[in-house]
Amino acid sequence: MNKTYLGELEELILTMVGILKEEAYGNAIVQEVQSQLERKLNLSGVHVTLYRLEDKGLVKSHMGGATNERGGRRKRYFELTSAGISVLHSLQEQRLKLWNLMPELKMAGL
Repeated sequence: MNKTYLGELEELILTMVGILKEEAYGNAIVQEVQSQLERKLNLSGVHVTLYRLEDKGLVKSHMGGATNERGGRRKRYFELTSAGISVLHSLQEQRLKLWNLMPELKMAGL
């Protein structure tokens, strides 16, 4: 069993990195969370969380090319590592195990 524990925001951002794949960078994560969950995130908080996930070995990053639309600044893109994928699978299994213990809620479509 994986012993990496994540907070709710870490789990959310790690999941978004997996969803966005090669387009996973700070602002895209903020926008996708707003679009999918109608939840607002602070861009600075997302960046801090991404760096924390990188320190834990769950994501890795690389710099993209400079663009005129960003005034020549480059974006830092993030991607899941094999450890990050493993943690996401473990989290999914844990959530499903708990949901299966509440069949009345599972059947209610909540």
